[in-house]
Amino acid sequence: MFHTYEEALDWIHSRLRFGIKPGLKRMEWMLEKLGHPERELKAIHVGGTNGKGSTVAYLRSILHESGYKVGTFTSPYIEQFNERISVYGKPIPDQAITDMTNVIKPLADELEATELGSPTEFEVITAMAFYYFAKENPVDIAIFEVGLGGRYDSTNVIEPLVSIITNVGMDHTQILGNTIKDIAYEKAGIIKRNTPIFTAIKLNEALAVLQEEAKNKHAKLFQLGVDFFTSNYKPIDNGEQFTFSSNKLRFEKLELSLLGQHQTENAAGAIAALLYLNKTGHIEVKEEHFRAGLKKAYWPGRLELLSKSPTVLIDGAHNKEGLQAFAAAIKSRFQGREINIVFAALKDKDLTEMFGILNSMEADLYLTQFDFPRAASAVELKDMSGNPNAKIHHDWPQLLKQLISSSKPDELIAVTGSLYFISEVKPYLSEVLQTTKR
Repeated sequence: MFHTYEEALDWIHSRLRFGIKPGLKRMEWMLEKLGHPERELKAIHVGGTNGKGSTVAYLRSILHESGYKVGTFTSPYIEQFNERISVYGKPIPDQAITDMTNVIKPLADELEATELGSPTEFEVITAMAFYYFAKENPVDIAIFEVGLGGRYDSTNVIEPLVSIITNVGMDHTQILGNTIKDIAYEKAGIIKRNTPIFTAIKLNEALAVLQEEAKNKHAKLFQLGVDFFTSNYKPIDNGEQFTFSSNKLRFEKLELSLLGQHQTENAAGAIAALLYLNKTGHIEVKEEHFRAGLKKAYWPGRLELLSKSPTVLIDGAHNKEGLQAFAAAIKSRFQGREINIVFAALKDKDLTEMFGILNSMEADLYLTQFDFPRAASAVELKDMSGNPNAKIHHDWPQLLKQLISSSKPDELIAVTGSLYFISEVKPYLSEVLQTTKR
């Protein structure tokens, strides 16, 4: 029995020692013991390599504007652990974590004694989310973000109203496979029989895999550029503007607060999915809800501008596709400014192409490290970078403090790389910037 939040969290994090164990049997075992809470939920399932979190944010915000009580399950966290399970966009209370850990731990102990073995940290948290949204604090709609891949991800026990696959890129290759086709196959595993699937995938090789899976499952596939469209893109002062259209309607001059042209595609997938649910009578959402929800949607750590004076931006660009979006946003919004990039990454990432993007940017590059088991050291990053001008700095808090204190009015400090790095950086930067406001 856990009496405090700290005790409960320590136990949850202790499950990290079991690593990543793809498969659904442990989840199915725990959920059966819990009375199958996942079957009581109206759910939306969101997978993909990049853009999952932003898509969840758009879905949640639009549904909130329409008056629905929405639960979201996301990973990893940026500011606090509890945000992984949220209701109305607010992280669940510490006491709820403690209470649910007391429900799940006896099951984890029992499961450990079977041939299935111990549940992982992610499986434990996923089971907690199902239980919380169905039993403890019932929601109208639950949105589940895939943790890794899709086919054997812990979240893939749900039968959603719709599924969304944002895109496919080369990430987690040591688990998902070394080709786009292999990775697309794993992502396509969330497609369920007779359940519509929405996607913004552009790569033909990945799209072919999705089309085949959708055909086999008799799932209607809705594609960006075929069934719904974005146009008239324009960066505006505090975000992005674009037009969404489908065969039957058109929303002009939609505004987003999240930065980057790629966000218009994430938003379009969310709009298309919700329009389908509107049409089929599962929800009722009006145009004004779409407009207000898109503008209010917030997702920490993704091209997030923490300060304008000094100009400080953070972005969890943890793979090639993420860094491409990062570079494009920097080019469109900060052209002609002096740019400092602070970068840290996990050593199990394919960093060659990532450094190709970073090295092509007209910026001073600082390589650093952070306290995480899989993090690359600053020296390792320098060796992989192929950039003789990249600067090594082992102490990232000291580096950021120096850059902020010496920054000029037209200078940009952009911190990017691993989301785990960003989750450490953001609270520190918020505190430093509070004391250095100009």
